Amino acid sequence: MSRITNFLERLVFTHRKMVVGLFALVTLFLGYQASLLKLDAGFEKNIPLNHEYMQTYMAHRNDFGGANSVYVSVCDKQSDIFNPAFFDTLKNVHDQLFFINGVDRSLVVSLFSPSTRFTEIVEGGFAGGPVIPADFNANNPQALDLVAANIEKANIVGRQVSNDYSCAMVTAQLLDLDPETGKPLDTLALASELETQLRGQFENERISIHVIGFAKMIGDVAEGAKDVVLFFALALAITAIMVFFFSRSMMLTLLPLACSFIAVVWQLGLLTVMGFGIDPMSILVPFLVFAIGVSHGVQMINAVEKKAVAGAGAKHAAMFAFRSLLIPGGIALLSDTVGFMTLLVIDIGIIRELAITASMGVAVIILTNLVLLPVLMSFLKLDHKYVAKFEGKEAHSTRFWQWVAGCAEKKSAYVILLITTLLFVGGLYQAQQMKIGDLHAGAPALHESSRYNQDTFLITDKYEVTVDYLSVLVETSPEACTSYSVMRAMEDFEWKMENVPGVQSTVSLASIAKVVNAGYNEGNVKWQVLPRNQQTLVQAISRVPTSSGLLNGNCSVMPIILFMEDHKAETISTVVDAVKQYRSEYQTDDVKFSLASGPVGVMAATNEAVQEAQIPMMAYVFGAVILLCLLSFRSLRATLSVVIPLYVVSVLAQALMTLLEIGLTVSTLPVIALGVGIGVDYGIYILSTMNARIKHGDTVQQAYLAALQERGSAVLFTGITLAIGVSTWVFSSLKFQMDMGILLTFMFVVNMLGAIIVLPALAQILWGNRNKDKSPDQ
Repeated sequence: MSRITNFLERLVFTHRKMVVGLFALVTLFLGYQASLLKLDAGFEKNIPLNHEYMQTYMAHRNDFGGANSVYVSVCDKQSDIFNPAFFDTLKNVHDQLFFINGVDRSLVVSLFSPSTRFTEIVEGGFAGGPVIPADFNANNPQALDLVAANIEKANIVGRQVSNDYSCAMVTAQLLDLDPETGKPLDTLALASELETQLRGQFENERISIHVIGFAKMIGDVAEGAKDVVLFFALALAITAIMVFFFSRSMMLTLLPLACSFIAVVWQLGLLTVMGFGIDPMSILVPFLVFAIGVSHGVQMINAVEKKAVAGAGAKHAAMFAFRSLLIPGGIALLSDTVGFMTLLVIDIGIIRELAITASMGVAVIILTNLVLLPVLMSFLKLDHKYVAKFEGKEAHSTRFWQWVAGCAEKKSAYVILLITTLLFVGGLYQAQQMKIGDLHAGAPALHESSRYNQDTFLITDKYEVTVDYLSVLVETSPEACTSYSVMRAMEDFEWKMENVPGVQSTVSLASIAKVVNAGYNEGNVKWQVLPRNQQTLVQAISRVPTSSGLLNGNCSVMPIILFMEDHKAETISTVVDAVKQYRSEYQTDDVKFSLASGPVGVMAATNEAVQEAQIPMMAYVFGAVILLCLLSFRSLRATLSVVIPLYVVSVLAQALMTLLEIGLTVSTLPVIALGVGIGVDYGIYILSTMNARIKHGDTVQQAYLAALQERGSAVLFTGITLAIGVSTWVFSSLKFQMDMGILLTFMFVVNMLGAIIVLPALAQILWGNRNKDKSPDQ
């Protein structure tokens, strides 16, 4: 390793100007590419496409629509809907939504849709027609009365009309591809059109417009993500002040910040070169790359300063820093990179993109902060005044480090490990209670007070049929809807599911056929049953068109739709478990009850994918860290000293998620891996010095004191600075950014404390009292 390091040192510092010129050219090129980067959001990136439920969903979404829908509730704030102004607005909203690019025009449904019809029982049998007749005139009071009667006959109150008659719903399905370009639909552009062309155009002092759906939610997240630039600037300012306080030099402040910023530019530029955009849910990753870069930059400043105090010039000090930090810094960054790449095992597109974005950003830090930074620092002039300032700072901190080194004393080590064990046991118990999925109503990425979630709550309150529904698809043979045994199995299954906690209401072809059968018998409720006679059954289902979404073209697939109270993790788990339990009673070789479709079906698949990936992801992350530590230190004891504190902190972070009611979701799952990846840096820097000193015969306490004097200030400073930077995220307009800020602040601080307090205690126990004849000050 030393031969390789010496060779690289000669190669880099012999051609310093060429190295700087090369970095400048690459930065200009990738900076231009970064300017072309676009936000890239898509529905399918957020779901596990290979999951069993999603295979069912994808196979039948052309027949029954997908989960990527838009719901627009038009409400009258002064009275009910039966007035000319309301119906004019509703018609305009329907027409405007119909023509928005990306909307499946055949699946736009409202009171004005021809498919919205009523049926009534009359003396001669059935009569019916569209709820709003072709000659409807909203200015005619008799026409409004007729529509009110037709709404009652159509039995759409609670679905297309709110329970209090103050709102009416317009729904639409979205296409996967842009019909004009043939490319994937631009979700963010569509969200912007929904806001400007619907709410912006038709909302006024009397009429309110409420829009929800995946596309609108992602659009609101992207809008809130613009604040990330502000938080990035704030973190940059805080970091700059802290680095200046640490280095006491303007140039030694600017250089690590500049190199870390260059790493972010390279990361974003490489994303464009590789054909990626950046998802709004991954927009925080560049800040983490910047933070990691600053962490390693501070170590470089620390090493240069210490060599300058020893009398070396800037060039020789920079060469020493390069030589001494290349291996531990490279191993730490390689551990980060491999750790982040383990997120690729999760079969969800957005997490895989995050893995690529994060690992690529950390990888370039090896070049920008371990190579470019020392080269730039070699051109500085460190005068005697600056060296005198640093000597004073070192003299002041030595007493503090001698006190901290007491953590490596045997008695202190036992106390520290006992407290750590108690915290671990308590944290492990609490972590077992962590929920998989969303724990709150509404969109979890946004605050409860956000416009989107307020719209969601209004729609949930005013309509019986919620937007949170799950479809169980009954897959059978063609024309099976004419089979009494199949329909009876569906009826019994639906009845049992309707009584499951969390299910608000249900509907299927079987339940509708019972209503129609009663209609053929003068509406007598005694005839509201499934007819056993096949001809009578055919008569009952003939009144239900395929456009109802209750059967496909040949009646071989029929969904049972379960409308749920909410999409909280516990509700979804309860309902899905009940489906799995009850379907076993009715499934045969010819009739299969398949999960799942609908928005909650997608959530259920995502929750299960996250749950399945949790343990493998952590195993791969820690496996990568263990392997690289073994290769670096060639010592099992050294590896355990680094890894055990990391594992304790990851368990405590999961316990914190439980206490703060933060569920394990697509957005929070990667945080644990990111925290481990960043936290390993502290331990590697401390132990790289300790391991070398122990091998030369020092006691553990002596080795630890030397490590603190050499790198302790940088580790302590980095942990505090990074924590302050991410702690500002608690003021974000995005709830998921606030949650990530809390978790990352916790992991930055506690990982730093683990490296300074728990690591030396473990080392004392694992190495024991070697060279007892030496005193700590020797």
